[in-house]
Amino acid sequence: MPKNLSGRNFLKLLDFTTEEIRYLLDLSKELKRLKLTNTPHRYLEGKNIVLLFEKTSTRTRCSFEVAGRDLGMGVTYLDPGSSQMGKKESIEDTARVLGRMYDGIEYRGFDQSIVEELAAYAGVPVWNGLTNEFHPTQMLADLLTIEENFGYLKGLNFVFMGDAGNNVGNSLMVACAKMGINFTACGPKKQMPDAELIEVCKKIAAENGCTITLSEDVKEATKDAHVIYTDIWVSMGEPDSVWEERINLLSPYQVNKEVMENAAEGAIFMHCLPSFHDLKTTIGKDIYDKFGLKEMEVTDEVFESRASKVFDEAENRMHTIKAVMYATLK
Repeated sequence: MPKNLSGRNFLKLLDFTTEEIRYLLDLSKELKRLKLTNTPHRYLEGKNIVLLFEKTSTRTRCSFEVAGRDLGMGVTYLDPGSSQMGKKESIEDTARVLGRMYDGIEYRGFDQSIVEELAAYAGVPVWNGLTNEFHPTQMLADLLTIEENFGYLKGLNFVFMGDAGNNVGNSLMVACAKMGINFTACGPKKQMPDAELIEVCKKIAAENGCTITLSEDVKEATKDAHVIYTDIWVSMGEPDSVWEERINLLSPYQVNKEVMENAAEGAIFMHCLPSFHDLKTTIGKDIYDKFGLKEMEVTDEVFESRASKVFDEAENRMHTIKAVMYATLK
């Protein structure tokens, strides 16, 4: 049944019910069908949005830009050097100015408090393209990709490998709890999600008939998993000085052939990208020169395997972001 999300902000999945997330996923499927059949869907003709980026991104920017234009909207992109927010102008004042000019605002950057403050003063829907704590638009794409592969979500076993306390790990735990997916964070204790968030998610999971598990045992955690997911070991904005520590901590949690073979038959591999699975990036080459690693969080063998759904996942960012914008602006 359609949900009325008009005028809502999209800051974190904790703000949405299971039914509302279900609606956004079903809407994403319909908008994806229209896109793939070349059916025009300029439902938001005449509206304008602004993309406020303090952290650069390929997938997030392109997804918002293409989705916005497909819906008929004008799109303005502001990079870190094109806005005075937080420098010469407060976040509050920036929000009130942009809210007078645009129908919606996307923010990608640092603390969750920034996007929350933008939302408090903008007077128009604000969408979180990524903060240090949460990455909700990625979650919708991930859920859609999982459902496309298995036909359902509830009851599946999902394992996040590595730095489970980053924004993606946090958000995946929330998404799984909301949609009845058994979630396991597999990594060192030091890199686990915040204890308070874990307790919140355990309560949500109990209501939806699923579980939240923390494990340091790779073999035990990945047994019978339907989805194996990982992310880069050092997030954007973190200093290069943490690479050595993270490599030492997280190398045992690399997703490799043995991990995938231990998972359930037909298990899929997912990654929000970018990924360091070879030496074709400057960072990858630098890490190899310093530490001798040719691959990091995932081996190239797994990344390029039939089980890998990373590019389906990347494409689905566009369809799910389109759904969020349409639902909140219609």
